[in-house]
Amino acid sequence: MGKKSKKDRGVETGGADALKHNPFAALGGGLELPSAPAVDTPEADERDATPPFDPLRFDQKVTVRREKKGRGGKTATRVSGLPEAHREALAAEMKKALGCGATVEGEDVILLGNVVDRVADWLAAKGARRISRSQ
Repeated sequence: MGKKSKKDRGVETGGADALKHNPFAALGGGLELPSAPAVDTPEADERDATPPFDPLRFDQKVTVRREKKGRGGKTATRVSGLPEAHREALAAEMKKALGCGATVEGEDVILLGNVVDRVADWLAAKGARRISRSQ
């Protein structure tokens, strides 16, 4: 009893003609969906009439400080004094712009790592006039 050669394993390739058979060809035979009539819906007009975006204003002093206490020895940057309406959006923008993790914790935004100078520069570019840095 010797080994069987790879040619004798019983797998039939069928040649080039076997690849031309499509088992799903009969399913698409002549079935077309009718086109829906164009209807002007009032919902589309309501979506277009959204109120304009409230411009970002920094009315109060923004404080940027570095802290380690209560974070298991890890350094974090706390940003206080951001407008409440834009806090979540600013945290998401800071994440992307500064390349670090960010979360909203109460009235503050917490950024992972020591990024005090970078955050202060970014906020100044966004229009914050009164920025207090503390290390």
